[in-house]
Amino acid sequence: MLLQVEEGDKGKRLDAFLHEQLPKYSRSRLQSWVKEGKALIGGKAVKAARILRLGEEVEFTIGLIPGLSAVPEDIPLEILYEDDAVVAINKPPDMVVHAGAGIHSGTVVNALLHRYKHLSTVGGDVRPGIVHRLDRFTSGVLIAARNDEAHRDIAVQFSSRQVKKIYLTLVEGRLEGSGRITKPITRDPGVRARMTAKLGRGRTALTEWQVLENFRNHTFLRIHLGTGRTHQIRAHMAAIGHPVAGDMMYGGARSPYARYFLHAYQLTFRSPATGAQVTVEAPLPSALIEWKEQVE
Repeated sequence: MLLQVEEGDKGKRLDAFLHEQLPKYSRSRLQSWVKEGKALIGGKAVKAARILRLGEEVEFTIGLIPGLSAVPEDIPLEILYEDDAVVAINKPPDMVVHAGAGIHSGTVVNALLHRYKHLSTVGGDVRPGIVHRLDRFTSGVLIAARNDEAHRDIAVQFSSRQVKKIYLTLVEGRLEGSGRITKPITRDPGVRARMTAKLGRGRTALTEWQVLENFRNHTFLRIHLGTGRTHQIRAHMAAIGHPVAGDMMYGGARSPYARYFLHAYQLTFRSPATGAQVTVEAPLPSALIEWKEQVE
């Protein structure tokens, strides 16, 4: 994976930067992977204490976690697009992308391994094929790489913001027209599982929104993500006082559908196999359509 060093990251130690970007791994584990040569800057292995400079790119490979690796499981998947390089699926809500945090089965990775046998190895044994993620309760388009060359190609497209990402969401309160949110995002110092855009510091982030439909107490939005920060839409909408419907972590009211209303509707990228621009769409799930029809 490629990690961009931005304004809020310059001057940080490499291991501290990696821990912020990959908080589910302990700092000591990340340091051990750095010692194994899995962190490259300018194509050269660097040390954990390396001080980062603005604009640098860190190429980092997740190493082996002893006793933990993904195994194939016969789990149905809705395939939206596939070629020799990539596969795009329609991820259902409540399906985790890869193992972690006590979840070791029933993931997207388990299902992909059963269907394709071989995926890219860049992400390590726990995350084969995984170039980007969707949160557990976010549904919609997810791309996986079928070989290492494709993985690196797609990763560069994501890091250089060549991939166009469109989401659909229902938020609390009324918005009019369209707008942009550029508040930087960082990890919430009070709740490590949550991000925040309310501190005026962190990684640069861009969220563009457009109203599709108004209700008395809610607004249905089309979101274009200019960056891909953790929980970006959730943190940005909460920061302007319009949390995603059902997103209790960010101040939303309890959901009637055991999820929040966020769907990765469309992804446009260049296929490493053909060089052609590909746009993949996942229709809004019936449960979210029903939810939207019931809101005030």
